[in-house]
Amino acid sequence: MRGTARRVCAAGLVIGVLVTGLTACAGDDRAPEPRKTDRAVMKACADGTFTWSRVTERDRLTGVSALERLGAGGGRLHNPMRRVYTPSPSVRADGPAPPAAEILFSLGKKTGEIDSDARTLAEAGGDTWSFTDVRLPAPKLDDDRVTPRAAGEFVQYAGVREVSADFRYTCPDGKAVSGHARNWTVDIGGLMDCEEKADSPLAREAAWHSCEPAAPDRPGH
Repeated sequence: MRGTARRVCAAGLVIGVLVTGLTACAGDDRAPEPRKTDRAVMKACADGTFTWSRVTERDRLTGVSALERLGAGGGRLHNPMRRVYTPSPSVRADGPAPPAAEILFSLGKKTGEIDSDARTLAEAGGDTWSFTDVRLPAPKLDDDRVTPRAAGEFVQYAGVREVSADFRYTCPDGKAVSGHARNWTVDIGGLMDCEEKADSPLAREAAWHSCEPAAPDRPGH
């Protein structure tokens, strides 16, 4: 299975690392199994087309540690991250619709997350992508503690890039179903010094959670 990307951010540095071998787990917000009548409807509408709108990408904070103060020369951080948000795939429709994996495949192609010439996931020749997995688990919060080499008040954080959009699936006979789909794409890790200005939305939200004094209003809300 082709995996999602991971980004590690520290002191303005971004390093891309490919994450593979993601396993599947149950999710509460996945699309329900279609009923027999729904299967019959969708079989008759197998050659429909997707139209996407209101496509958005947003970085979401998933975990943050408590602040740690380090003296001259820095040192290893020890505070674990606590989870503040659990991303999960979600597909909703107002009537009989293609399988959730097909909907996410179309969304992945729309956003560039999936690079394939196949028109549908079923026609992809056995290729699979983690983005189409409706049971895709949230990334684990990193157990590794980083080691800043300077004094400061440090907070370690994690996040994901979440993609969502509205869709309309139209059958050849003109019948259509509308819905909404969401999944996460990039697993992000970061480190910030609370004595310096946060340089990204994720860092600002991490500062709101853990730096002192806390800001009166949560970033992005």
